Amino acid sequence: MKFETPTSTVLYSIEETIKAYRRLCQQNISSIVPTITVDQALILIIIDREDKSQSEIADLVFKDYASMTRIIKLMINKNYLTKTIDDADKRKSELKITPSGKEIIKKLNPVIKKNREIALNSLSEQELKQLFEILNKITQNCKTSMK
Repeated sequence: MKFETPTSTVLYSIEETIKAYRRLCQQNISSIVPTITVDQALILIIIDREDKSQSEIADLVFKDYASMTRIIKLMINKNYLTKTIDDADKRKSELKITPSGKEIIKKLNPVIKKNREIALNSLSEQELKQLFEILNKITQNCKTSMK
């Protein structure tokens, strides 16, 4: 397959798809909870479902540690989260979702489901499986060459 420009590559199409999906998500999330971003919503959901450290969450949402720290601080200021420092080890902290944060998650669950349905509309299970496998191969190719 010959590509004339960088914007005609499959990797560009993947980036374009991600950006289009994030715009859709932000638009629909903002219609329900105007004060939250896609990243903040994702972080809330991860904290709610998994016991992860702040740096593990940062890796899951593709944020560097400094950006993650800023996002967490904003979320604390918006009363979505609380953060307590471990008395024994000051380097460790625990993030907990506030009742307000829990309410936001409850409001956003149907929106998140709707966003996925819109984005994946008309794709068969086989197409989704194939796409997932192909994207995983690309990811592994990139990770392997970085070692």
